[in-house]
Amino acid sequence: MTHSNIAGFQRASPEPINGCPMRKFTEEQHMFRDAYRRFLADEVAPRMDEFRDAGIVDREIFKKAGDQGFLMIWPDEKYGGMGDNDFRYEQIIIEETTRAGCAEWYNTLHSRLVGPYLKNIGNEEQRERFLPRCVSGETILAVAMTEPGAGSDLSGMKTTATDNGDHWTLNGSKTYISNGINADIVIVAAKIAGVDDKHAMVLLIVERGMEGFERGKNLEKIGLHAQDTAELFFKDVKIPKENQLGTAGKGFIHLMEGLAEERLIAMVGYAASARRAFDVTREFVMERDVFGKKLSDMQNTQFKMAEMDAKIDMLQTYVDHCVEVHNEGHLNAKIAAKGKMLGSEIEWEMADLGLQLHGGAGYMKEYEISRIFTDARMSRIYAGSSEIMRYIVGRDVFSQKYQSILE
Repeated sequence: MTHSNIAGFQRASPEPINGCPMRKFTEEQHMFRDAYRRFLADEVAPRMDEFRDAGIVDREIFKKAGDQGFLMIWPDEKYGGMGDNDFRYEQIIIEETTRAGCAEWYNTLHSRLVGPYLKNIGNEEQRERFLPRCVSGETILAVAMTEPGAGSDLSGMKTTATDNGDHWTLNGSKTYISNGINADIVIVAAKIAGVDDKHAMVLLIVERGMEGFERGKNLEKIGLHAQDTAELFFKDVKIPKENQLGTAGKGFIHLMEGLAEERLIAMVGYAASARRAFDVTREFVMERDVFGKKLSDMQNTQFKMAEMDAKIDMLQTYVDHCVEVHNEGHLNAKIAAKGKMLGSEIEWEMADLGLQLHGGAGYMKEYEISRIFTDARMSRIYAGSSEIMRYIVGRDVFSQKYQSILE
């Protein structure tokens, strides 16, 4: 079999592909992949150009995904989910969403990045109040950490929450918030006012319509055009204590507890995007004539694509390994940082090569590689920049606890 006739992510088929061992998905997960692929083809992919022009994915898409059980897998059945925490389901969702050209729909941000805060640090009353509508797609989620002066380093946060006994008063602003326009619930990180500790934070559930909570315009970006990204403003927003998430003062710790999975989500997407860029480039160079022969017959094309094919396969192997480790409960932020760092770099390398091999056509919006290229540029920045990832990995390398896997 070749990459083209398996369309990239049919690599999950039950037999080895190109000598590579089969990926570890269950028969039920293969069926889930097929069903989700059909859903994307029928409901989402045909409307993506419309969403890009509008700068936002229609809320109806979240609802349709929820109705068919594709939005949240892990919540218990009593909340409307499947009750299956196997991360491979989300891996399938990320891979297929990317494969279909729908990666600007941030369903995984809702389902697997923000939603688990309610499970892991929320109380039962909060889970019963919020999760069913999140599973159904009626309620859309976002998380707000980034500020104009605080990105990867959250200690620079200026947004504050004042404890008033039966409620918190929230003041400040956030920026570059994904799902910022669509979100009905935003989990907001704020420093506790009057506490002399830059890491003393609290996480607050801010709901649509709360007085003093306003949104700025949908921000224009060079890529990810269908993804709504907004500024959020909080002026004396009264947050009842029932909307406090987790323990006051431990908000920073709560955020750090989710870092490994956040980076895993990112690296799954990077591998999927790199493979998609490879596939569309492969198809193009096999059809393009240059000096009387196919571009794919040129030695430079073959060498460059061979190198990227190997790199993407190596990345995919590491990603699959991290998913397995995560399912066993052993993935940590440092292991995930390696995948986040290298995954985003390999995605960018393939996107850049793909555009180059497309020539002038690659600079035209009608070609998918141009969108992959502009979208991929953000990957080395969000969820911790490549420089921060190198700092984390480098600090571990020179720590007393460092140990080679070969030792």
